[in-house]
Amino acid sequence: MDAFGGLTAGAAVLLALALLLALSFEFVNGFHDTANAVATVIYTKSLHPWQAVIWSGGWNLIGVLISSGAVAYGILALLPVELVLNVGSGAGFAMVFALLVSAIIWNVGTWWFGLPASSSHTLIGAIMGVGLANSVLSPGHVFGEGVNWAKVTQTGQALLFSPIIGFTISALLLLLAKWLVKRPELFKAPVGDAPPAWWVRGLLVLTCTGVSFSHGSNDGQKGMGLIMLILIGVVPGVFAVNPSLGGDALASFTSTSKAAQAIIDSHVPVGMRGAQSIVASTSATPPLSTADPNSKLSAYLKASGKLDGETWAALAATNQQLEKTVASVSSLGALPGNARKELRSEAYLVGSSLAKLQTQHVITDANANKQLSGYRKLLDHVTNFIPVWVKVAVAICLGLGTMIGWKRIVVTVGERIGKAHLTYAQGASAETVAWATIQAADIFGLPVSTTHVLSSGVAGTMAANGSGVQGATIRNIALAWLLTLPVCVFLGSMLFAGGLLLLAKIGVH
Repeated sequence: MDAFGGLTAGAAVLLALALLLALSFEFVNGFHDTANAVATVIYTKSLHPWQAVIWSGGWNLIGVLISSGAVAYGILALLPVELVLNVGSGAGFAMVFALLVSAIIWNVGTWWFGLPASSSHTLIGAIMGVGLANSVLSPGHVFGEGVNWAKVTQTGQALLFSPIIGFTISALLLLLAKWLVKRPELFKAPVGDAPPAWWVRGLLVLTCTGVSFSHGSNDGQKGMGLIMLILIGVVPGVFAVNPSLGGDALASFTSTSKAAQAIIDSHVPVGMRGAQSIVASTSATPPLSTADPNSKLSAYLKASGKLDGETWAALAATNQQLEKTVASVSSLGALPGNARKELRSEAYLVGSSLAKLQTQHVITDANANKQLSGYRKLLDHVTNFIPVWVKVAVAICLGLGTMIGWKRIVVTVGERIGKAHLTYAQGASAETVAWATIQAADIFGLPVSTTHVLSSGVAGTMAANGSGVQGATIRNIALAWLLTLPVCVFLGSMLFAGGLLLLAKIGVH
């Protein structure tokens, strides 16, 4: 029996459950990361707790609403290619459930013990676990090839260096403020419940606003990316491509695609050129080993995938079909459901293949690389879109999570990192650095942890101020950070394997 616009009842239930888990992940994210944004204004008496969490939640909403989506889809680039392309399958559902349940378990556990932990770190560990398990369970796979190691390395570096940046720059900023600003009240701890001077209060509220906004525009995107992955897999006829693209945008896409096609064609072996040679070559050169160029590109995108003439021919054929599909309509919204799904797969494979070619420095001509980079951006515009309702839902869950679960993490950041009470200047320094670091990461599409940056920033200001840090707390926080990846890799892999078994038993393939 079909329900919910063509979905079977079972698929509709799985869709609802997956969306509920994704929003729950963002709700729990608010316990951790957004709570860090309000810690300094609460402990410096700049705002009452209820004022701080409502104010922070509002700016999280704004940050989510105007976010670019680069971080959201950057997270999805870590996932195994075959699972991304077939997320509506049983394996795809198992992947989504494993990612979300793993992240929620670890985030709730660390929150319960009042340990600031990174939701980004948690999610990436679960993704690695799914990729590793998929490489073990899929026939013919090499262990580890289901993980995008280049992207994992890039993301891991951002997560590794962000707390170092937070600690060092916050300490230096505090020392600079002491040298430049000759206002003693800025460097004192609050007395009683009285708020600070208006200008100090304004400074701290401003930095809280900046961190909240930046958190929404960076961390909020992770949940949005997972929700879009779910929607694309289950309802591809609606969400596979951006239906609003049309007119001049599609005309520009077609002309750029033709230029990219010429570059790709120049690398295809002579005997394999022409669309017909992809399926059944009549030349002396043997045809491709498969009639499906998408399979050839999927194989190339694996860690062990090698570039050869057939890869170039498959890329040429896939891009040619993509260009033909786009040129046939005035708007992507006019494409039927199946065509949207196929177009998304083609755009994903072409864009990812071009990115790998450029990473491997296969194409040496600077002008050609520039053209291909521009084409990849247009391919992203075709597939990487986020409806406003998804952004609003994520922002509401982040805000609610902050309002309900803020206290445990705020107490740790405000009382247990340093041996002395947080001063106004320390709070402003730590939050200014967190704001700037997250904004920079957002521009480059890198996921970083608000928790890591701000907690390390507070520790840096305590060290610079000579206040000292509480060794037991720092040790526990560091241990939680170190354990996040291995624990979430384990949880992700076990839950993925268990999910595959369960879904197979209930008949979801």
